[in-house]
Amino acid sequence: MKNSRRQFMILSAAGACTLALNGKVQAQAMVAETDPQAAALGYKADASKVDKAKFPKYAAGQKCDNCALYQGKAGSPAGGCSLFAGKQVAGPGWCSAYAKKA
Repeated sequence: MKNSRRQFMILSAAGACTLALNGKVQAQAMVAETDPQAAALGYKADASKVDKAKFPKYAAGQKCDNCALYQGKAGSPAGGCSLFAGKQVAGPGWCSAYAKKA
């Protein structure tokens, strides 16, 4: 009995560590500008580099961290976005789906 209980405890601890580390790794994945979905939306990690001729909807001051789709805190360097599940976008970034926070 002791052997199986010991194995259970070791495997449980290993499983909990794996889940904890997996959550951290996923939270750190950033959207690349070359990602097909990001490219289709004109995503830029730095809003000042948006091609204003290609995206006339862009206006100065529009950034991911003040968008309604942004899930991070305002002013944070990165946060989640409902358009890019499981990935983070840069707080000072921008894409054509920008919608001002209410």
